Amino acid sequence: MYQTSRPRGDSPVSIIGAGIAGAWHALLLAEAGRAVTLHERSDAAMTESTSHFAGGMLAPWCEAEASEPVISRLGIRALDLWRQHFPKTPFNGSLVVAHPRDRADFERFARLTTNHRRLDAEGLRELEPSLEGRFRDGLFYPDEGHVEPRRVLPQLHAAIAKAGGAIKFGSDAEAQDLAKDLDGLVIDCRGLAARDREPSLRGVKGEMIIIETAEVELSRPVRLIHPRWPLYVIPRGDGRFMLGATSIEAEDNGVSVRSALELLGAAYVVHPAFAEARIVEFGAGLRPAFPDNLPKIRIEQDRITVNGLYRHGFLLAPALAELTLAYIARGEIDNEVMQCA
Repeated sequence: MYQTSRPRGDSPVSIIGAGIAGAWHALLLAEAGRAVTLHERSDAAMTESTSHFAGGMLAPWCEAEASEPVISRLGIRALDLWRQHFPKTPFNGSLVVAHPRDRADFERFARLTTNHRRLDAEGLRELEPSLEGRFRDGLFYPDEGHVEPRRVLPQLHAAIAKAGGAIKFGSDAEAQDLAKDLDGLVIDCRGLAARDREPSLRGVKGEMIIIETAEVELSRPVRLIHPRWPLYVIPRGDGRFMLGATSIEAEDNGVSVRSALELLGAAYVVHPAFAEARIVEFGAGLRPAFPDNLPKIRIEQDRITVNGLYRHGFLLAPALAELTLAYIARGEIDNEVMQCA
């Protein structure tokens, strides 16, 4: 898997983009003793970031149903990094259920994924009492987890500062200027904004709705098998839930009526009490993706580009940052992910 390349020495590192990929790179490099500065063009609220609209599911085994093996490999490694750096990350597992008419798709999902156990109706009730009587069985992935992106990203930024890294919000930095001015290494984690150098990137819209109700309690993400895509309901605490999972080949940031109906309809199938829930927010984020929907780390002299995380940003970011650190520190190359110019 690995071959040796020339290490980068101990020059300072500038990282552009304080979303999930840039933040994890800054954290691991700062903890490794590097002089790190993280540049972000928006403010600390990060409301313009793709991460702001992410689901935050850490589900490498579920993702194997529709993803290449490299996603599971990196995702499983990333779980250890989340546990190591953020011990309070909830690892309550993931639950997959289906309407009777989608039984064939449910069985297909079970065949294409691993590390799960099948629960009958009683097992579902014991795991999630709110789902009693709703489904005849389900698939439980006990080792998966989830994070709340809008809470964990500030925690990442705080951890970077604690490790000695600097964060500059409102900094519209250019990679070539940073490399020239500091005589150091630049890591480009700009997502879609990097299309000036990565023209094959495209935006894949992910729409979400946040609802609020005191009538339903869930301890883990619940995926509902759907004829076109698995829809998920993610507990956010304080009676709030995120509904999401649409992947639309479009680059606007609006939520379509069709998507809203499907997301809200899926929530109703999971539990009819969601019909009386209060809608708190509609939103959409554009996920950066290459044509093959796989992440890439491109190495070119004093610049490293990390991009194409698609809909796996929170799952893959820690493992990709670890690969970048391994290259900088020891010259290691992961041939499945990294490309050298």
